[in-house]
Amino acid sequence: MSNQMKALVKAKPEVGLWLERAPVPEIGHDDVLIRIKKTGICGTDIHIWNWDEWAAHTVPVPMITGHEFAGEIVEIGRDVHDLSIGQRCSGEGHLIGKTSRQSRAGKFHLDPGTRGIGVNEQGAFAEYLRLPAFNVVPLSDAIDDEIGAILDPLGNAVHTALSFDLIGEDVLITGAGPIGIMAAAVARHVGARHVVITDVNQDRLDLAGQVADVVPVNVTTQDLAETVSNLKMKQGFDVGLEMSGNQRALDQMVESLVMGGRIALLGIPPGKSPVDWSRIVFKAITIKGVYGREIFETWYKMIAMLENGLDVRKVITHRFAVDDFRDGFAAMLSGQSGKVVLDWT
Repeated sequence: MSNQMKALVKAKPEVGLWLERAPVPEIGHDDVLIRIKKTGICGTDIHIWNWDEWAAHTVPVPMITGHEFAGEIVEIGRDVHDLSIGQRCSGEGHLIGKTSRQSRAGKFHLDPGTRGIGVNEQGAFAEYLRLPAFNVVPLSDAIDDEIGAILDPLGNAVHTALSFDLIGEDVLITGAGPIGIMAAAVARHVGARHVVITDVNQDRLDLAGQVADVVPVNVTTQDLAETVSNLKMKQGFDVGLEMSGNQRALDQMVESLVMGGRIALLGIPPGKSPVDWSRIVFKAITIKGVYGREIFETWYKMIAMLENGLDVRKVITHRFAVDDFRDGFAAMLSGQSGKVVLDWT
């Protein structure tokens, strides 16, 4: 193995990423070295590409970006005993501490000291990734590398969708990005009755209809209340999954929920947003903020669903060799893509 590798690096504090040579990471006693096969481009990677205010305050330069991946273990640390060389895997990109009250209680996803690969630590947009063995998620033969590379965002969708009991419920999803679309597929898979997804981007609404048995609504041209009536829903939606980060979408969701409705909130609005809290209180609405995945329960749930018929492959709309990464980012930036996968082989 060469001691140098290809990597996509945030090399300068400006727009873009750069394909460079970087040292292959050295692993510690509790780590593994993963040869990367496929990676997914995430919304976080777009923030880093654009070098917006969040990225500039969060990401040190230089930084190998990327955190959605699938690959193969090629080296293991001397204290790693439950993994093997040649094993296919993905992995949890949130690196947690072990001393906080939350971690010691087994609530790893709530550890306040969490750091992210590709954001705070060197990431997966490279030929090789060092990862703590604790974070490795082995892949069965039923899950190929392409699907393995989008398990991270699928996990966001699963964590959000399974925040509340959906069996027989009517579900409203605001935001038809890839995670919203995958959440819609999950909601249908686990037994929701009606699943409606809203957006202003018709291309993504069309994609949602291809991926899952859902009712897409373009709120610029269609009346959500009319959709509710056509579905013969008497009071409104039982559960809302907010994926857009758009304040108007959240306001519409609140108005469209039944008394005692429940909202899982994954979308992040820019800056501060005004909220009519009286509507939340008087409708007795429960709101849960969702961050990342439950480590590792979400991984178990989504892998079980994929092995049991959940199909989200159509959410992948573009595939590029890593040398063509600029085309991949252009597809994401166009707003006319689903998931974009880069091939490192």
